[in-house]
Amino acid sequence: MEPLIIANMLMPAIITLLALAIVMSVFRVLREYERGVIFFLGRFQTVKGPGLIIVIPVIQQMVRVDLRTVVMDVPSQDVISRDNVSVRVNAVLYFRVIDSQKAVINVENYLQATSQLAQTTLRSVLGQHELDEMLANREMLNADIQTILDARTDGWGIKVSNVEIKHVDLNENMIRAIAKQAEAERTRRAKVIHASGEMEASEKLVSAANSLAVEPNAILLRYLQTLTEIAGEKNSTILFPMPMGLMDTLFKEQVKQSPKTEK
Repeated sequence: MEPLIIANMLMPAIITLLALAIVMSVFRVLREYERGVIFFLGRFQTVKGPGLIIVIPVIQQMVRVDLRTVVMDVPSQDVISRDNVSVRVNAVLYFRVIDSQKAVINVENYLQATSQLAQTTLRSVLGQHELDEMLANREMLNADIQTILDARTDGWGIKVSNVEIKHVDLNENMIRAIAKQAEAERTRRAKVIHASGEMEASEKLVSAANSLAVEPNAILLRYLQTLTEIAGEKNSTILFPMPMGLMDTLFKEQVKQSPKTEK
């Protein structure tokens, strides 16, 4: 008889605990960035949240969906560019769920699906460009990849807000080839600049010669100015070029002033 008495005493407590557990399971709390997709007997019913919601056990089921922006690292991908250069490229993807119903119903796992789609799109888009474009036009490539991903994930309720290419890894041979190309380009620019400077200098010299030819004494003043500049450097020996025209003038004057010899 004692076991029956104990069972009768514990039965109300057990029923109370079960009822309390059922009542507690009815109420769910969703945070501000969460939504609950409600299914009624397996069929989609509504999207609830945030805050306190009621979910009837057994009859209704709820799937939580996070609406915050997801930062996903796209693994390094082997890409062959349009000019047949093999590189390894990785990127980072920013996206978030904007339609909880589509994210749960239209795709099994939207995180994995978005990751796989980002990898294939990265290889496809970069394979259509040359290596120089990958290195110099990353903003354009980021925009192209983001546009393609955003269009393809729209049916999953996903909004891709940004894509950033982080690294473009090259092998050692390609790095040396790029270094040689950059060195050759710098040499070409130096030669062009030097030739341009020589051309400008020759034009200035021609202009200066024309100005000096107008006044014969100007060249003498220029020589004297040069002599003054050299003397200011405290040199013990000064080499001063004598104009041949000036020598001819002095020689003619000396001949005129010398007495004529009698025949």
